[in-house]
Amino acid sequence: MKLSRRSLLATTAAAAVPAAPAQAAPRGGGRRLRTGFERLAAGGYAPLRGRRVGIVTNPTGVTRDVRHVVDVMHADDRVDLTAVFGPEHGFRGTAQAGGSEGRHDDPATGLPVYDTYLKSGRPLADVFTASGVDTVVFDIQDVGARFYTYIWTLYDCMEAARLAGKRFVVLDRPNPVTGRAALGPVLHREFASFVGRQPVSQAHGMTVAELARLFNAEFLAAPAELETVPMTGWRRSDFFDASGLPWVPPSPNMPTPDTALVYAGTCLFEGTNLSEGRGTTRPFELLGAEGIDGRWAAEAGALGLAGVRFREAYFAPVSSKFQSRTVGGVQLHVHDRAAFDPVRTGIGLLVTAKRVFDGFAWRPDHWIDKLTGSARVRTMIDAGADTDEVVAGWREELAAFRRMRERYLLYR
Repeated sequence: MKLSRRSLLATTAAAAVPAAPAQAAPRGGGRRLRTGFERLAAGGYAPLRGRRVGIVTNPTGVTRDVRHVVDVMHADDRVDLTAVFGPEHGFRGTAQAGGSEGRHDDPATGLPVYDTYLKSGRPLADVFTASGVDTVVFDIQDVGARFYTYIWTLYDCMEAARLAGKRFVVLDRPNPVTGRAALGPVLHREFASFVGRQPVSQAHGMTVAELARLFNAEFLAAPAELETVPMTGWRRSDFFDASGLPWVPPSPNMPTPDTALVYAGTCLFEGTNLSEGRGTTRPFELLGAEGIDGRWAAEAGALGLAGVRFREAYFAPVSSKFQSRTVGGVQLHVHDRAAFDPVRTGIGLLVTAKRVFDGFAWRPDHWIDKLTGSARVRTMIDAGADTDEVVAGWREELAAFRRMRERYLLYR
């Protein structure tokens, strides 16, 4: 019997998806996590049968044997994948921060790839319409922070699918820093941007499927035709290493799950004139500027923040702020990740940096307000507030968000 290349690849793909990982068994008492895509494929793509399918994804959309889900689906006759939609950094991940791959045909599959970056509303709906799909699938690994743009790609694509009359299917993946709690300030709508469209806390403690459910019920102008494919085997207390899944950097400066662990707090340094560690091997774990010495690490250590220690560090970024110049600062060492609060830690580091470094300044465009969701953190720190006072400032709004969030959780 003569098989077409697509049929042959389909046979290989069907066998590959449920295969055991070629790595250490996941921690978690023998539980086997299955992602939304794994469950979709194992069920023969039943929710997609008879549909012309497009998928919003990036390099993190992989199986546990690191095959990209686009390659797997394209090779499988059981699903009619006809388009790919690329977010920031692009579908294959060739673009840096603030960039995309543009409209092109994917060399590996021949599929048309459409650019979604910085598109929303009717213009993005027009992209979905032009693609000819009737169902849009979303499969991207998030990192758990409000200002990580992929969750707003999710939001924008849901709204555009609604406007275009397309069905929307979200394939779930784990929150790598657990789903135990929502932390930090909640965005005020007047500070909405692509790093925060709606009132969500700085560390949301949700998966993308849970966020999709929340967006659909609370924030979209009207509900989209939404379906979620949850995981099995995931618990809210699980860190990424319990999943048994390979880590693929969701963006160039998110190289490891350790980066994601601190990101919800130390990304706030993007709103200052200090380096947030971009251009180093430990982005968001290394922070600093010219003129800082060991006093900052000592001041930060004196705060007694749970689960983390601070080491005096010197580094020379190869890109971004202070490119090729040696700066001084701190490196975060998280020794108890269950006790660690990234947002409180980020605030403590801002407070102490301003205290010990005469050259400390906010970015002139007040980007810090977009990251924290209001002007409150900036103005309180400028007024001399300490870490406890700043954190207390968002207590009521965070409690309200936590109550709302509880209605949309899928896992315990």
